[in-house]
Amino acid sequence: MLGFGKPRASQPAELNTEFLLSAIVDGVVLVGEDNTIHLFSQAASSITGWPAQEAVGLDFRSVLVMTDEHGQPYPPELHPFAQALRTHSTIKDSKGLLSTRSGKLVPISLIVSPVIEDVNSMATGVLGVLRDITAEKLEENRRSEFVSTASHEMRTPIAAIEGYLALTLNPRVANVDARGRNLLEKAHTATKQLSQLFVDLLTSAKAEDGRLASYPKIIELGEVLEQITDTGRFIAQKKGLELKYVLSAGTDVRGGRVVRPLFYVYVDPGRIREVLQNLVDNAIKYTNEGSVIVALTGDSSVAQVQIKDTGIGIPEEDIPHLFQKFYRVDNSMTRSLGGTGLGLFISQKIIELYNGRIWVESQVGKGSTFFINLPRLTSEQALQMQKTEASTLSPLGNP
Repeated sequence: MLGFGKPRASQPAELNTEFLLSAIVDGVVLVGEDNTIHLFSQAASSITGWPAQEAVGLDFRSVLVMTDEHGQPYPPELHPFAQALRTHSTIKDSKGLLSTRSGKLVPISLIVSPVIEDVNSMATGVLGVLRDITAEKLEENRRSEFVSTASHEMRTPIAAIEGYLALTLNPRVANVDARGRNLLEKAHTATKQLSQLFVDLLTSAKAEDGRLASYPKIIELGEVLEQITDTGRFIAQKKGLELKYVLSAGTDVRGGRVVRPLFYVYVDPGRIREVLQNLVDNAIKYTNEGSVIVALTGDSSVAQVQIKDTGIGIPEEDIPHLFQKFYRVDNSMTRSLGGTGLGLFISQKIIELYNGRIWVESQVGKGSTFFINLPRLTSEQALQMQKTEASTLSPLGNP
C-alpha cells in the first residue's frame, strides 16, 4: 500500500506511475518518435473508449482520430500530435473533436508538448493531455445563443433606421438644410457603427463556441498578402502613407529566373483575409505619417506574417489585454476613430482555429508590429493534400 507519510531518509518513496496517472482526471498519452503510443492513462481510456492495453503500441492516428467542427478528419500533417513531433514545440487545440472507438464525437481540449530528457538533448517524443470539454461547450453555447439571438433581433430595426436615414439624405427624396443634413449624417454614421457592432457580436459569439463557419483549403500565403496590399494602397496613399509588401524570405535563382519561396498553409481563405485586412486597415488608421510594411517570412515549419507601422504605438500596460473582448486602448486618437473593440479578439480566435498564434510588439510614438505564425506545409505536403481533397470531392471517388 502506498503511504503518504514522510519517508525515511534511507528509504526514498517510490512513486507508482500507474497510480499517479489514475489520479489525474485529464487523459495523458505519451507518443514516441516512432508515432506509436507508449503510455495511455485510465482517463484517456475513458475519453476515447480504447483500453490502455490495446492502445499502447498502436499508431496514435488510429486511436486519436481528430475531426474539425464539421466532422471532417484532420489532415495527417495537421494532427496536433504530428505537428508537435515535427516542430518539437507545444501545440494547443480546443476546437477539434475526438472520434471515439465507437464513433462518437467528443469536444476536447488538447495540449501536446515535447518530452526532453535534458537541456542538451532533442525531444524523444511528445506528451499529450486531453480533456473532455462537453459540459463547458454546452455552457458556452447557451451564453452565445443568447448573444446571437439578441444581436440578430436588434440588427433588423437598426438596418431599417439606417435605410430611412440614407433616404432622407438623398436630395431626390427630401430637402434638408445644411444644419439638418449635418445632424443626419452624424446619426447615419452612428447607426452604421451600431450595425457593425451587432455583426461583430454575432461573429465573436460564434468564434467562442466553435460555430464560426470555416472551410479550410490549401492556399499560398504570399498571393493573399499581395492582393490585400494592393487593395489597401489607395486608402494609404490618401493619408500620404507608403504601403508595401515585402517577401523577407530568401529567393532562389534557377535557370536565370528568380524563384520566390512558396508559403503554403491550410486555412479558410475568407477568414484569413478577414484577419489580415483588419490588421492592415488598423495599421493605416492609427498611422498619421510614415509607412505600413506587410512582410512574409518563416522557416520549414512556420509561415510568419508581419504587419509593421510607424503609427502611434501601444502603451506597454495595454499590450497584455489587447486581444480581449471589447478592450480598446484609451487615448484621444482611438476615441476619435471609434471601433467595436472586437476586431483583434475575433482575429485571435480565427488564427487559433488553424493552430496559429498572433501577438504584437509596440512602442509608444514609434509604431507597432503584429505577428502571425501559421503552420507551414511543404510543396509536397500541399500537393498531396490537394490530391486527397480532389479525390474526396470527386463523385466517383477518383481524382
